[in-house]
Amino acid sequence: MLVNTGLDNLLESPPDWIQGKRLGLLLNPASVDRELTGSHIVIDRRFPGQLTALFSPQHGFHAAKQDNMIESDHMKDPDLGVPIYSLYSETRIPTEEMFDGIDILLIDIQDVGTRVYTFMYSMSYCMEVAKKTNKTIFVLDRPNPIGGEAVEGNILQDNCTSFVGRYPIPMRHGLTMAELARLFNDEFGIGCDLQVVPMTGWRRSMYYEETTLTWIPPSPNLPIVDSAVVYPGQVILEGTNASEGRGTTRPFEAFGAPYVDPREVLEELRPEGVPGAILRSMAFEPLFNKWAGELCRGFQIHVTDRRTFQPYLTSLRLISALIKLYPDDFKWKQPPYEYEYERLPMDLILGDKDIRKALENGESPFELEEAWQDELDAFKATASKYHLY
Repeated sequence: MLVNTGLDNLLESPPDWIQGKRLGLLLNPASVDRELTGSHIVIDRRFPGQLTALFSPQHGFHAAKQDNMIESDHMKDPDLGVPIYSLYSETRIPTEEMFDGIDILLIDIQDVGTRVYTFMYSMSYCMEVAKKTNKTIFVLDRPNPIGGEAVEGNILQDNCTSFVGRYPIPMRHGLTMAELARLFNDEFGIGCDLQVVPMTGWRRSMYYEETTLTWIPPSPNLPIVDSAVVYPGQVILEGTNASEGRGTTRPFEAFGAPYVDPREVLEELRPEGVPGAILRSMAFEPLFNKWAGELCRGFQIHVTDRRTFQPYLTSLRLISALIKLYPDDFKWKQPPYEYEYERLPMDLILGDKDIRKALENGESPFELEEAWQDELDAFKATASKYHLY
């Protein structure tokens, strides 16, 4: 089905009151129109002279920064001659001065449907500053690439808040960026002047390939939609000494470590196996990040049925197996992680330190999943009030 993004719909039918306003734009290379032209270019064409500032999230304006805590600089856009403010630099929060030259901040960012992805929190910080400075936020919506039906995982606890988790939402949240903005604004008390331009043609059942839109990697290690499908689970490996496949051509799909024996892991996952996926044994040498240049043994996850596959539960089960099989080799990654220098990265990623402790104690991920269902159901009920589709 033909899906038009919020950007497409803004350009086609802009509201009268946007005329003459000074515009800012939060974007990165995945912010394109149907002809794959950057949103800053097409917005400047549609509203000549009104675009006065650009803002970029983690990984930078060019999405060239490979890893966490690799900052990008402020710069000037060579095409438009306007400043580009990096929101992953000396600050993750825009200063009030950055908003001095704008009346409206347009947000046109491709999310990936996972709680720890920082783009939504950059948006939330922009909303907070807009509230303080009496500016308007205008979210141009884009698809949740892994659909809007499946919601999975535990709810973030207050003692695990960070830049990879500001609000009590599950790992796989099932919302679009505009829906997240509405949820943040109303449920978590931001209260800014928020407007949205919804998509047309998008349905909650859709994965990205069903939209007829072209996938542009929103960050370097999510090169294809298959990467985003496994990401709500495999991102957990960032909190361990096992490789999540950074430094390979299939990040997050490939994973392993020098101490892993794939046969032992497969045996540990019996009899349930991995519903909706096949774990193919493989070996790889990462070019950078963990175990760079060393032979890692592990797997590539081949998802065979996206609607059966549970990425978060699957990865919890994999980590549980590694803890049991390799107690002397498996380790939790130590700080720092995303500008947190004391708390364990795994606690921030899982959003609940009790889950990490439960895994250490050998508790079943299936039992953990059952225990968080009531909170998850409550989130679903709340989130449904903000559905646009």
